[in-house]
Amino acid sequence: MPIVNVTLPGGREIQLDAVAGNTFMRTAVDAATEGIIGECGGAAMCGTCHVLVHPEWLDRLPAMSQNENDMLDCTAAPRQPQSRLGCQLQITHVLDGLQLTLPERQR
Repeated sequence: MPIVNVTLPGGREIQLDAVAGNTFMRTAVDAATEGIIGECGGAAMCGTCHVLVHPEWLDRLPAMSQNENDMLDCTAAPRQPQSRLGCQLQITHVLDGLQLTLPERQR
């Protein structure tokens, strides 16, 4: 089972056990993770699963779709170069140990 390392708003660090094939957003919502809302249920339509990917992991992620790219311009916390939507990050065994930081706010 892949592990995702998450720094929560405020700086506390947690580890989430993820099921390969699920998205990070689904994993975080199922674990009632502080700082992830996922209002649209994973359709990349709300921006409430905004995450910051640690730079060393960026090249292991799939390419960003145009829809995700557009939605990141509408997030509550300012977009950063390492911003992604958690609903678009499907967890695989290649991503075991993935490091993400959650922005201070999602709305």
